[in-house]
Amino acid sequence: MQQGFESGRHGSGAGTLVTARGDQPLSTLERAWVLDELARSGYLLLRGFAPSIEQFSGLVQSVCTRTTLDPAREYSEGKTVQKVDLGTDAVGLHVEHGTNPLTPDLTLFMCESAARVGSQTTVCDGYRVWEQFTEQTRKRFVDQDIVYSRNISEEAWRALTSSLLNGAKPDDEITVDDLIALAKLFGEDKLQIRANDDGSIHYVYKVSAAHPTLFGDRLSFANSILGPSYHYEKPRIAFANDEEIPQEVIAEIEKVTADLTEDLDWQDGDVAIVDNTRVMHGRRAIQDAGRRKIYVALGYVDDQR
Repeated sequence: MQQGFESGRHGSGAGTLVTARGDQPLSTLERAWVLDELARSGYLLLRGFAPSIEQFSGLVQSVCTRTTLDPAREYSEGKTVQKVDLGTDAVGLHVEHGTNPLTPDLTLFMCESAARVGSQTTVCDGYRVWEQFTEQTRKRFVDQDIVYSRNISEEAWRALTSSLLNGAKPDDEITVDDLIALAKLFGEDKLQIRANDDGSIHYVYKVSAAHPTLFGDRLSFANSILGPSYHYEKPRIAFANDEEIPQEVIAEIEKVTADLTEDLDWQDGDVAIVDNTRVMHGRRAIQDAGRRKIYVALGYVDDQR
């Protein structure tokens, strides 16, 4: 335990609730301690620190070596923090950017204003999910990668490419060839991109549904098979051999994850840090949209990833 806060278990799994003592700022949390605790627990819920957006951004920058974005979201603070404003329906479990190779190591949330009822963010530990699957289902996902494929609008892929190039080329000079060149860095066996006549692109991304995490080789079932498609075309998700994922397998995924899902019952000023390589997250239906205000940041802690 570090001076200035205390920690304990959150929910029925390995998650950790970190509670500030007195008027402690987020800067009390040291990067090494945060990463060590994440390696053990998968996610942290930080309560009582009452940060401003600027202080939340400072936490992100202290823990992450670099950040990334969702081109469909609006920025709130510099180029680090974005608003969560994706409708009011329930959102299925997923990992951020799970349908493309730019999956960040961490997803960080800040609740500036919590809903009075419902509207919880949900988390589900992929370690526990993998252990609960039948042997037959585990074998399916060990034997076959999964493939996500869909179209992305010109506006979205341009914004993403601009961020990846980090100012190396003026926005108005960016072409789809720049994105294709970046895609080759991931290997043509993992990511393929083609330009469409209307300026959009079509991509095909192959990845393991169960994989090692940021902190070790233990397999975690952390992916976006059940995930949302707000602001984007719904992807086709299939096995790499083009076989559809059987409905009985989807049903097992839905049942096991539902049994293991934890709710983050937000309070004003809460912050959550989620290992995006291990823990999926989602959302219950929003019942108090006028009050709920959540921000998100996406980052990497290992520049080799």
